[in-house]
Amino acid sequence: MTTKNPAAIAERAGQLATDYEKTCTGCAQSAVAGLLDAFEIGSEDVFKAASGLADGIGLTGDGSCGSLTGCAMVIGLIFGRDRKDHRDMMKPMQSYLLCKELHEEIIREYGSCRCHDIQQKIMGRTYNLLDPKELEEAMKEGMLEHCAGVVGRTTRRAAELILRERPLEAIRSQTGG
Repeated sequence: MTTKNPAAIAERAGQLATDYEKTCTGCAQSAVAGLLDAFEIGSEDVFKAASGLADGIGLTGDGSCGSLTGCAMVIGLIFGRDRKDHRDMMKPMQSYLLCKELHEEIIREYGSCRCHDIQQKIMGRTYNLLDPKELEEAMKEGMLEHCAGVVGRTTRRAAELILRERPLEAIRSQTGG
């Protein structure tokens, strides 16, 4: 599905991420997969690296929202610095600014970017997903549906921000897509 319409691409990224979260789980990986697939670029390493970021890092709920961190990884993939430029702290400024903008939007919408705080806001409580009983309860209470909404909205917004700054053709040629 190749399109050049940024709004359609962003919508597709959000929908793919929503669907991945509902069927595969792993909010960070769902966000990464939604963006990579909508942009039609491959990066198995970035997808794999996002696997430990679910539920606020390692299913702890204590870190940043996995969809935010996953989206930040793709922003970094597109706008970040290469290893050869590691000493140039200004090189990834566009990446910093886009991640900051996305971060601020999450905080405006949910009051926090911390996974447990978002769970509290959207579900009325938090869950320890490492505890089998709490995981089962979270699933019964619709956690996948609730979190899929967060993942989809965050991913769609990240795609909008990315495409506002760089055309899809440039993203694909830069990343080998």
